[in-house]
Amino acid sequence: MEIVQSIRVEGMVEVRGVYERLRESVRKVLVGKDRIVDLCLISLLAGGHVLLTDIPRVGKMTLAKAISSSISADFSRIQFTPDLLPSDITGTSIYDSREASFNWLPGPVFAPVLLADEINRATPRTQSALLEAMAEGQVTVENETRILPDPFFVVATQSPRQFHGTYPLSEGQLDRFTVATTMGYPDRRAELGIVRAQVERRPLEEIEPVVEAREVALAREMVRMVQVHEEVLGYAVALAEATRQHRAVSLGVSPRGTIALIRAAQARAATQGRDFVGRKTSRSWRPTPCRTGSRCAAESRRRRRRAWS
Repeated sequence: MEIVQSIRVEGMVEVRGVYERLRESVRKVLVGKDRIVDLCLISLLAGGHVLLTDIPRVGKMTLAKAISSSISADFSRIQFTPDLLPSDITGTSIYDSREASFNWLPGPVFAPVLLADEINRATPRTQSALLEAMAEGQVTVENETRILPDPFFVVATQSPRQFHGTYPLSEGQLDRFTVATTMGYPDRRAELGIVRAQVERRPLEEIEPVVEAREVALAREMVRMVQVHEEVLGYAVALAEATRQHRAVSLGVSPRGTIALIRAAQARAATQGRDFVGRKTSRSWRPTPCRTGSRCAAESRRRRRRAWS
């Protein structure tokens, strides 16, 4: 594996450099999905997580692997199924009869980049195993708290709700995601490029790390230093309040969603080399982070109808 030359991240210019190197690397594999790549990388730098809702085989796992391969860090994948247990995610203690003691065996959650594949096919009990990990960067097992690596980034995928064998994510789980979006089918030109690349070679196997995990962690610290004016904070709060009062929304955006919007705007400003957030930046990020924490009234009515039937 190629050795990555680490660059000291001391300002917004270096944050922009980390972002551009990652984007250039991931776009070599994921053709025609530049906006999705940007959403995921901004969420990574904002200290958040990504939820992709789509049909199988449209590139969700490829996206997660491309990001992890571009970072000099470990990658774990969890295939969520109805029989998956929380300990299969967080880890457990195994009894060693020779030593007459228990040895801790960490689960796949102890990886900087985690792909939670088809997360809504597991039961709510198992889904909840990620709540503490995604919100606080730690897991508590057997009355002992263990810190997760920094950075810790989750890319979760879920099947559409009309698919059989799915368990809808709770509002508390949805609130842990900074970005919720879909991949969608590629256009004709992009699909031709994807097919040609796969026929001639394996682009995913050609990706080499372009940044160190430590660089990503430092970039996250710099993102939190981006200045946010009181007017921008008031604008974000006003957006959240509007969702709580709108008749078409049964459950408005939570304060966690408002914070996610600000964090994403800070990350976007930093990737543009700026140390402050303007209103235009927060407007450009309005739809996506808010989508994770709100629920439309029409969707709630559909769920109630299904429950009655």
